[in-house]
Amino acid sequence: MDCIAIPDATPEVIQLYKLDDEQALLAIVRYNRLIDIFLGLTTFSLQNHLRTSVKGIGQIEIDELYVGIDKSGCHYAIPVQAKGGKDQIGVVQTNQDVQYCAQEFPKMKCKPISAQFLPNGTIALFELILKNGEVKVAEEKHYRLVPANEIDREAVRQYRS
Repeated sequence: MDCIAIPDATPEVIQLYKLDDEQALLAIVRYNRLIDIFLGLTTFSLQNHLRTSVKGIGQIEIDELYVGIDKSGCHYAIPVQAKGGKDQIGVVQTNQDVQYCAQEFPKMKCKPISAQFLPNGTIALFELILKNGEVKVAEEKHYRLVPANEIDREAVRQYRS
């Protein structure tokens, strides 16, 4: 899959001290507004490590919860799963995230997302859907964070078409 080069907006001090865990991934996604770029929405981090409960399920934890709005004014609840290393996207966590959004934000569209560090240093984002009790990937994009002077101007021009 092609990688989309994005100017790295991660603060230098975060780069200096970041770890390679799920929280580091969430911070990098947040600083670089990758959820906005991926979904084409304006989004805001509402809470991370949200520990809550869902009727009929019990206690759950959402890695990070965003709220967003599109150009037509539609509002979105966006639960994000952060996956490090060889962790797999889980049907249980995705189902819990969707059920939580239905319970707490019934008037909003729910767009569950999974973010994952890849071995080559890129970040993969997946928009997930539940279909017949299985998690399916509706869309997948890979992003490579680079210094601004490494952005390929020709590639940027080609993105327009």
